[in-house]
Amino acid sequence: MTVEAAVIAVGREEGRRAQRLAEIGVDLAEAGAEITLVHAFETAETANETAARLGLADGSAADLARRLNSVRQVVRALEESGVSVDVDGRVGNPGAAVAGVAADIAADRVVVGGQNRSPTGKAVFGSTAQDVLLSAPCPVTFVRRDD
Repeated sequence: MTVEAAVIAVGREEGRRAQRLAEIGVDLAEAGAEITLVHAFETAETANETAARLGLADGSAADLARRLNSVRQVVRALEESGVSVDVDGRVGNPGAAVAGVAADIAADRVVVGGQNRSPTGKAVFGSTAQDVLLSAPCPVTFVRRDD
């Protein structure tokens, strides 16, 4: 299967996983995929709080996403490897937002990070990765957190 477009979901606290996400992005780009990074703000209030913290009076969710440290880490690693990347930001349920971007760009692959959680933890705290796995319009690569 040819991968022409790929979405990489980038959360707020990627930590060491940011490098692994970038490595996967490089592999996909070398196979011919255009890469889009996505960060979702759960609510407009969250986006507004982020804008205030970053000292921005106004801006789209994509503008805010581009300014997040975790997104910048992945962008930097991709660009250092010669990969150009688009950044998209959305407001709303993160799993649905990532799947929505994948559908919008007709992605052939979605890459999402996650962590091991008990069934109770998923029920109580939710799981963006699980939402993406169940709703993405294409295959999903899950990247487990190392730390």
